[in-house]
Amino acid sequence: MKTTMKSVLAIRHVAFEDLGAFAPVLRNEGFDIRFCDVGRDDLDAVAAEADDVVIVLGGPIGAYDEDTYPVLKTELQFLERRLESGRPLMGICLGAQLIARAAGARVYPGPDKEISFAPLTLTDVGAASCLAPFADAPMTLHWHGDTFDLPDGAERLASTALYENQAFSLGPNVAGFQFHPEADTAAIEHWLIGHAFELAASGIDIPRLRAEASQYGAELTGKAQRVMSAWLAGLKL
Repeated sequence: MKTTMKSVLAIRHVAFEDLGAFAPVLRNEGFDIRFCDVGRDDLDAVAAEADDVVIVLGGPIGAYDEDTYPVLKTELQFLERRLESGRPLMGICLGAQLIARAAGARVYPGPDKEISFAPLTLTDVGAASCLAPFADAPMTLHWHGDTFDLPDGAERLASTALYENQAFSLGPNVAGFQFHPEADTAAIEHWLIGHAFELAASGIDIPRLRAEASQYGAELTGKAQRVMSAWLAGLKL
């Protein structure tokens, strides 16, 4: 008997911010991965409820920049429909901000850029969630300058000193991560090149960021795999 594969739609804003270390786990769990590249592919042509899982990835624009980037209107409408469907949805960085906004919350500039490898602090709910691997090894990659309010009904999972809302869940099937649990540090050079202007404008020490990517790489890959496995295991598919 032929087994029907499950499907993941990854909504991508820039090529180098992809599924990273999440991708092998999804494939091993029997998911077929396809990408929708915002600004090139027609998200209007995609049924919001069709795929088993939707993951909205990061990018360098603001979730509130639809006047400058009208394609965000289409994306927000897609996410509103996805949320209404109740089917699994994850957002990372810009993706988390877009989900928060589609769920009715405010997204706005944060107090300062947070671009570094730095620890998370989990809430009690977060420690019992798919983010449990960060409880004893809290280091992760942060790369953001915006923040969001929690949507109504959401639970905060993690914080940092600078950004209170680093992660949230909205029922069993929706998760948003402001930080980058998926980042494949073996590809950090793509991030350093792709975000060169932002790094220079923010005064970020690029050699230090590169060295820390090497230092924490294996640990972060292992956590990414455990986070995705745990999230998938808890879904109501």
